[in-house]
Amino acid sequence: MKSASAQIAFRYRAQDSATGVTRSTAKRLAETLGVDETQVIHLALHELANKFLPQYAADDGALSKAQIQQIKKVAPKARKGIVRSSLFESA
Repeated sequence: MKSASAQIAFRYRAQDSATGVTRSTAKRLAETLGVDETQVIHLALHELANKFLPQYAADDGALSKAQIQQIKKVAPKARKGIVRSSLFESA
């Protein structure tokens, strides 16, 4: 049996809204997705986590001018044609 701290109380709303759903809606989702109601909740939370939480570690921010110059120095030069866009701003 799971400990009480590993679980939360979940209450369905009396009416569907932007902040919650009724049990009827959860059951319809479960039936449509072929899962149980608990899995519907997990799927919804997973989707929110992917949408709002960072999916990777934060980097060190923007590149310095020295780093950009170093990249430009080692990057292969275009052989012919024109550059339509660039990853770097023109100085």
